[in-house]
Amino acid sequence: MKKILLLSDTHSYIDDTILKYVAQSDEVWHAGDIGDLAVTDTIKKLKPLRCVYGNIDDAKARLEFPLHNRFMCEGVDVWITHIGGYPGKYSPNIKAEMVANPPKLFICGHSHILKVIFDKKNNLLHMNPGAAGKSGYHQVRTMLRFVIEGDKIKDLEIIEIEKKP
Repeated sequence: MKKILLLSDTHSYIDDTILKYVAQSDEVWHAGDIGDLAVTDTIKKLKPLRCVYGNIDDAKARLEFPLHNRFMCEGVDVWITHIGGYPGKYSPNIKAEMVANPPKLFICGHSHILKVIFDKKNNLLHMNPGAAGKSGYHQVRTMLRFVIEGDKIKDLEIIEIEKKP
């Protein structure tokens, strides 16, 4: 069993509230737009991190993290990328792979809009945790927390950190 904290779009921002949830997790997954690598360096000191770079991330982030991160977590095939679209409207650069070899859990960020959708056509769960940072048009900072046990994804929680001023 693994307790996962999923966040995205920190845009160089990390605070004690995010770190409180990091400490409660077994692993942290970041779906891109990290900003300053101090964010991921801080997380890595506390917990294992799986991460991808996003469109705002610089050459240092692109050297450290991949554009796509596909891996197994227990019995769940996971694919994380930053710009992925959503069921019915996947990004053109991933559409063929999504159809040919869909994961069980597909994660992306970028939109700053929290979404969890079951894609019936590809038989997968799509997650976008929204944005944990303060930059962007979103009104509420959000993250997701869930458990992977064997081949099951369960106990999904939406974490609303705060409304932006």
